[in-house]
Amino acid sequence: MTEAASAVETTGENHAIRPFRFDAPRRELHNLRRRIHDTRWPERETVVDASQGVQLDVVKALAEYWEDEHDWRDVQARLNALPQFTTSIDGLDIHFIHVRSSSPGALPMIVTHGWPGSIIEQMKIIGPLTDPTAHEAAASDAFDLVIPSLPGHGFSGKPRETGWDPIRIARAWIELMRRLGYDRYVAQGGDWGNAVTEQMALLQPEGLIGIHTNMPATIPAAIADALASGADMPAGLSEDERTAWDQLSFFYAHGLGYAQEMANRPQTLYGIADSPVGLAAWMLDHDARSYDLIARVFAGQSEGLTRDDVLDNITLYWLTETAVSSARLYWESKLAFFAPKGVTLPVAVSVFPDEIYAAPRSWTEQAYPNLIHYNRLDRGGHFAAWEQPALFAQEMRDAFRSLR
Repeated sequence: MTEAASAVETTGENHAIRPFRFDAPRRELHNLRRRIHDTRWPERETVVDASQGVQLDVVKALAEYWEDEHDWRDVQARLNALPQFTTSIDGLDIHFIHVRSSSPGALPMIVTHGWPGSIIEQMKIIGPLTDPTAHEAAASDAFDLVIPSLPGHGFSGKPRETGWDPIRIARAWIELMRRLGYDRYVAQGGDWGNAVTEQMALLQPEGLIGIHTNMPATIPAAIADALASGADMPAGLSEDERTAWDQLSFFYAHGLGYAQEMANRPQTLYGIADSPVGLAAWMLDHDARSYDLIARVFAGQSEGLTRDDVLDNITLYWLTETAVSSARLYWESKLAFFAPKGVTLPVAVSVFPDEIYAAPRSWTEQAYPNLIHYNRLDRGGHFAAWEQPALFAQEMRDAFRSLR
């Protein structure tokens, strides 16, 4: 392990790994329903689409289901049935799920969520990846899974000091895998999970043999400069590159409001700490395609996510009071989110069509010179493991098979 990678160690720190479970107090669940019921609603938007933001009908449908039908106890029971733990790293309690496969030779993998996600995202992939023979896959494709909660998110501790950026989190994850006894492993992430995973790769700790991302950082500097300046699409782009340009142009023009506010003034977001409906609307307004999917779900359509899936995740943020502490990661990070970072370790990339942008192979090969897997899927979006767990699990098997 390099000196930089091991710098997270704290003298005298208690390295104990402690079992964890969570039981929401009845009064907190009652308070949640009361606050939903007492929501002071704004007037309806003055347009017929989502161009002014999350639509009133969508949020009212969500609130009605949340108050009357959603059962937090169900997802809580499923969480508590999993092996969960906490351990103190660099002065902060880190929560994680740790499921070992019974298959010999299972490949350890640490999987990191993003915002507005959580460990809820990865629950659907635990069975397929740790017990592949029960899901029509080979025992030789088995994984041990470590699924941590980011600092300030979920059941992990909330930093009381500045400095918990993706680089520091990457060092903590490296220490976590060392502490669990893994001397050979891979890492996976999307959204902030990608930022942390790429920083792990840049630290090149002993034992990390490759990474996978479903939201890669591949945008060439010339493309990024053109997008930032509002220039026209550059000439000579391929069809896939033009598609990515169009997706990015829309996101930069219409989809960055939440990120800009959290990056600049996260402490100002008292409203989402005080109002569950305000929190839900804020979390829904992440990217256009995810919002469209969730709007269809609450209109009664069948999608990769269910109403309970969506509310399980939002309720986790509410009960753990992490609306503002999670937002601070945007303030802490100074990384250019989509810019190539110079990762030289083996990298696998899965491109889901409804991600913020579908990374073209040409950009991906430039960003990752040691690209071992690239695949464009026919469905799925930003929350790939959550929305399309079977496809995601197969991508993990294919992505890392050459490294076993």
